[in-house]
Amino acid sequence: MNKTVVVTGGTRGIGAAVARILRSSGWHVIAASVSQQEIDSFDDADGIDLRLLDVTEPESVSALFGSLNRLDALVNCAGILQREAEYDLEVFQKVIEVNLIGTMRCCVAANPLLAKTDGAIVNTASMLSTFGGPLVPAYSASKGGVAQLTKSLAGKWAADGIRVNAVAPGWIETEMTQGLREAPEREQAILARTPMNRWGKAGEVGNLVEWLLSDKASFVTGAIYPVDGGYLIL
Repeated sequence: MNKTVVVTGGTRGIGAAVARILRSSGWHVIAASVSQQEIDSFDDADGIDLRLLDVTEPESVSALFGSLNRLDALVNCAGILQREAEYDLEVFQKVIEVNLIGTMRCCVAANPLLAKTDGAIVNTASMLSTFGGPLVPAYSASKGGVAQLTKSLAGKWAADGIRVNAVAPGWIETEMTQGLREAPEREQAILARTPMNRWGKAGEVGNLVEWLLSDKASFVTGAIYPVDGGYLIL
């Protein structure tokens, strides 16, 4: 395979799982992170091209995508969550800037390259794209926006041969959910509502991303796929 993918937020959590899975399938993977420390400490980086990227800085985004001769796929995993602090308007704005505007910024930058390869985009929405999160208003709003952005771009860019879909993870074992997994009452409540009665694995999200980027999903665009063990059906 001679295909190139950029994975933003690709050195931790779901993004890192996506990067590793795609690399193992033969993709040339560019895993981008805002943190040099994360890049330096990234495990199993063999064959993965690690780059610095700040999705809130237009110059940083332009520099990364402008350096590429070919791009077949973009996976937007860069995101932050600040819990109750999101009721502070400056924090709220920062979360929106990273999660929603950063996703749009990367999509727009990638568009000319993807149009040359009939490429694909997978964005990271959330189960909170469907319902609100009282403790995370900015995160919820941003992920709702990502879901609608995905549908909008899918409609606009189909004529360019670009497919745009999103995954909507539920409760996944990552650093972001570590505090919840270490709080017995919170964990019990989460598992009690999850029909599969367990936490998801980052690789389970990554496997779906791989499929959405493949030719097996060639007639799929504008879709938001939950990966939540059935959480949303209750």
